[in-house]
Amino acid sequence: MAKFFCDFRFLLLIAAGAFIYIQMRLFATQSEYSDRLAVAVESENHCTNQLRLLIDQISMQQERIVSLEDERNRREQECGQLKALVQDLERKGVQRLIDKVQAPVAAVVVMACNRADYLERTIKSILKYQTSVASKYPLFVSQDGPDPNVKRKALSYDQVSYMQHLDYERVETERPGELIAYYKIARHYKWALDELFYKHNFSRVIILEDDMEIAPDFFSYFEAAADLLDKDRSIMAVSSWNDNGQKQFVHDPYALYRSDFFPGLGWMLARNTWDELSPKLTENHKGRQFIRPEVCRTYNFGEHGSSMGQFFKQYLEPIKLNDVLVDWKSRDLSYLMEENYVKYFADIVKKAKPLHGRDLVLKASNIGGDVRVKYEDQRDFERIASEFGWSTKNSLQRSSCFPLPKIKTNIPCWSKFPRTTRDRRFLTQFKNS
Repeated sequence: MAKFFCDFRFLLLIAAGAFIYIQMRLFATQSEYSDRLAVAVESENHCTNQLRLLIDQISMQQERIVSLEDERNRREQECGQLKALVQDLERKGVQRLIDKVQAPVAAVVVMACNRADYLERTIKSILKYQTSVASKYPLFVSQDGPDPNVKRKALSYDQVSYMQHLDYERVETERPGELIAYYKIARHYKWALDELFYKHNFSRVIILEDDMEIAPDFFSYFEAAADLLDKDRSIMAVSSWNDNGQKQFVHDPYALYRSDFFPGLGWMLARNTWDELSPKLTENHKGRQFIRPEVCRTYNFGEHGSSMGQFFKQYLEPIKLNDVLVDWKSRDLSYLMEENYVKYFADIVKKAKPLHGRDLVLKASNIGGDVRVKYEDQRDFERIASEFGWSTKNSLQRSSCFPLPKIKTNIPCWSKFPRTTRDRRFLTQFKNS
């Protein structure tokens, strides 16, 4: 019995020893696995961080890819437009218009954007008088932007050569609150004039907008004026517009004047002048002047546009469009040359009946000829002009004005009033009685 208990305790000791050994092995194994698990967790965290960095990099690359795809699409669109333009020019045989036998008087370009209905009205008005002199005045439409209706309308006329300006650059205005549209128009003007003067090699360009109708003698007027522009470098441009050309103020379709202010709204520029203006789009007229008619050779019907129709009813709608077919080539325009005009205009002012005091409009209506009114300063000038209803607003800047925003100038887009050339103490009203 005692031997049995002795053997049993021995077995218990062996079992206890085995148990303790197993527990120690289990603890060691558990510690080892815990260390491995900690290392695994740390590795997983590191992998997670690396994955996040990769995801961020992939995201940035995807944005870059999208940007590159957009750029590629724009490039493809531009290439497509250029290809279409080349095909259109080849189809219409522009080179035949610019032959060596007779150089054109001027290219005529209609500046358009997104008003297809206006453009159609303008083109029809031009073709009414341009068809018979097409070789002298090749007709272009320059579209700013991708409006499909405008492009379709321009390409529907075989007599028209089409150009398209695609501008994706961001516009930064010089002053807060300025209309971005005017800056984009300025870019379009520069691009179109560069194309016509330097790519197509025209010596002169007549600029119109897509909301204009022209007079029957429009082309005759500019052909005669081209001679003046070539001979007299003191003339900066020739305009078909008179800011104060409302029906109640004009009557003589043969009268032309030199102006210190740029009227715009249908005007012709020579290449040598554009050579000076194009590089930096900065401009000072340097004492040069502009030729304009008393009765407008263009009519602006664009109530809706970049200028948002401001002053349209008051100043633009009542404009008289000339309806007399004047043969300008047969007329002697030498009086408009700089050396002759000072005396010519001074004689007109000298012969005009002077008006003084109050009720100037009433007094002028009782005089059967030209009148002149002396004013003391700018305020006095504006007061007198307002009595007669003449435009004195510098704010009447339109998209057709040149120069446009970012083109420094001291030439108001709308002339304030017909003044004498050298003596600004007088202003003259040419009456229709």
